[in-house]
Amino acid sequence: MKRSRRLVILLGLLLAACAATFGVIRYEEHKEVIRNSDAIVLEIDSDAVQTLSWEYGAETLAFHKEDTWLYDGDAAFPVDEEKIQERLELFRAFGVSFIIEDVEDYGQYGLDKPICTICLSTADETWEILLGNYSSMDSQRYVSVGDGNVYLVQNDPLDYFDAGLSDMIDHDETPDFDKVTGIRFAGTESYSITYEEDSGNTYCEEDVYFAERAGSLLPLDTSRVDAYLQKISGLSLTDYVTYNATAEELEACGLDTPELTVTVDYTYEDEARNEIPQTFALQISRDPEEQKAAEEASDQEEGTAEEEITAYARVGDSRIVYRITANEYKALMDASYDALRHLEVLSADFSDVTQLDISLEGAAYSITAEGSGDGRTYSYLGEELEIGDLQSALESLKAESFTDERPTQKKEIGLTVHLDNENYPEVRIELYRYDGTNCLAVVDGTPVSLVARADVVDLIEAVNEIVLN
Repeated sequence: MKRSRRLVILLGLLLAACAATFGVIRYEEHKEVIRNSDAIVLEIDSDAVQTLSWEYGAETLAFHKEDTWLYDGDAAFPVDEEKIQERLELFRAFGVSFIIEDVEDYGQYGLDKPICTICLSTADETWEILLGNYSSMDSQRYVSVGDGNVYLVQNDPLDYFDAGLSDMIDHDETPDFDKVTGIRFAGTESYSITYEEDSGNTYCEEDVYFAERAGSLLPLDTSRVDAYLQKISGLSLTDYVTYNATAEELEACGLDTPELTVTVDYTYEDEARNEIPQTFALQISRDPEEQKAAEEASDQEEGTAEEEITAYARVGDSRIVYRITANEYKALMDASYDALRHLEVLSADFSDVTQLDISLEGAAYSITAEGSGDGRTYSYLGEELEIGDLQSALESLKAESFTDERPTQKKEIGLTVHLDNENYPEVRIELYRYDGTNCLAVVDGTPVSLVARADVVDLIEAVNEIVLN
């Protein structure tokens, strides 16, 4: 009996040893072959691809090509064809750096449960590309293309296919305005701006934009208009609310009747240097309920500095509605004539000044000039003088706010500025007391703005420094 038990035990040990030996032999027989390679394992003509889909995480996206690329889930979705093409180009010549052959256990590479599955098809072929684990040691991705091998690739496809539907939308674009020929505002602002070089409507040679108001062309500050246009060009249109807005959705966003519509006419040069006319329109609105509440709060004189603003934008007749930030909304809505006109009381280049006639405390003084342009020299009573302080004080007179109030208090100082300009040979500036902080500036008989009283005092002191010495 004991002998039989020993024989059974020995037989078991023998069988175990045989199994172990067989396993080692099988391991040696099926050991995977890993080698360096610069092989191109896929060559797919991207122009021939008719379908593209991928599954990553919880999202599955599928697209097909008719005349254009369409999203399978909704033909109304505006597909960015460049983004589709960018992903297809990855497989036009898909190269690898390592080949792993004779693979039995795909699980060790994460390919039994791939993190991403990509499918492409042409009229004749279909490919399934599996993305597995990321090898931190090699800094490369394990990939299977369905030929029985596993590859390590440096150009990780997941960098392209970790995309959701929102990443594939063909967003509206705001242009860089090469040359603006006109701007039109409708809504809370209602006026037009024309572009005119060498205009007779200004004494500042840098002025090229003019507001059409009451039958007149009024000069605007070129830098302020350009800055406003840059706010449009730099607008971030990525946070879309809907890509196929219904009439009800437009109404909910206040874009059925936009608060402000800005239309810009401009041209750009093509490769042949031809000027191509273009028109860009942008609609802006605030959430209607929020706007109503803000107006009611304003009527009750409640502070709104900390209020939240929900605002939207739409390009032309696009069906995409975007959410924009409160700062973007405020900047775009700030499009009034006053927001774009010159702040300077005198916007002329000082090098064009040929004479200054000054009235101060009942006395009159004249400062004359000789020469031209930046080479002019200035004199008082025949004596050449340093004009820098007076020039600086005059150029510092800028609007704190604009007003059409008539002066009711004493005139502090008056100047007639003679210019080397056929259209505007002189400009009359009068500065009146207003309150302890501001003075009222009147230009050519028309009230213009309130300017800092401290700047007016600096101007008076600069004049006294000349005439009293």
